[in-house]
Amino acid sequence: MKVAFYPGCVSRGGCPELYPATIKVCQKLGIELDELTGAACTGAGVLQEKDRKLGDTLNARTFAMAEKKGLPIMTICSTCQGVMSQAYKRLMDDAKYREEVNALLKEEGLEFKGTVVIKHLLWIMVEDIGVDRVKALLTRQLPDLRIAPFYGCYIVRPSWALGFAEHPDRQHSLEDLIEAVGATVVDYDGKTKCCGLPILLINEKNSVDMVAKHTSTAQHLGANAMVTPCPLCHLNLDGYQPKAAKQSGIGIHMPILHLPQLIGLAMGFSPKEMGMERHIVSTREVEEAIAGRSAVGAGRR
Repeated sequence: MKVAFYPGCVSRGGCPELYPATIKVCQKLGIELDELTGAACTGAGVLQEKDRKLGDTLNARTFAMAEKKGLPIMTICSTCQGVMSQAYKRLMDDAKYREEVNALLKEEGLEFKGTVVIKHLLWIMVEDIGVDRVKALLTRQLPDLRIAPFYGCYIVRPSWALGFAEHPDRQHSLEDLIEAVGATVVDYDGKTKCCGLPILLINEKNSVDMVAKHTSTAQHLGANAMVTPCPLCHLNLDGYQPKAAKQSGIGIHMPILHLPQLIGLAMGFSPKEMGMERHIVSTREVEEAIAGRSAVGAGRR
């Protein structure tokens, strides 16, 4: 399948390991990427709090660019997915508002018609490619890993904008892929709660407390890694974990994997190819589990 690829800001900035990992995994999945170069940031929900129309216009511009290509949009960020989905719903529900926004887009020769589909890579793997097909492309099972899912806010809320009624499997899509790679799912209440990043700059203590709660809970339940489809969540859970451990007084060591990294490891890519050396929290435990499994497999051959 061919998609209009919207990598978002963070995969090329704060989490630069995500972009190349995604490219490699999509090649294996047979997803042809036509990148939306020149597309703007979604606003991450922050811009919309100040000027909703400006945020919606920026997203409508991106939608129109994809419609011009005749392709669905693929995101790799929960926040991008959620913000885009909300903008799309507002524009589709209000014809007059849509006309106002299109009047602004006309200067670039663009028009949002409402024909584009916006899907996170997570959903594409589960719904369009199918879990069985994904499993068939894996060359390495990861049974020694216990993985805690972390969805992030924007890919689960608000459900009215995210198609949950039409696609109920989206509620457990991350768990489905964790099981597909042979790992054990570590379930916990915090998997659909906020990582704390949205309040980081206005209340760092509470934000870091949230990081401590999520990571320490997953650790207490026996997880040896967490996986998220949101690079913004990764920034907070990985980048602020050392501070969270110090602030909480809890010994926390919880590697945070991007979704493409987990799939890529099961596809046979090395941790280096997945950019795992870029993480703040060492992924050594994950790498050792994979190396041990590979050594057993090599011995059997």
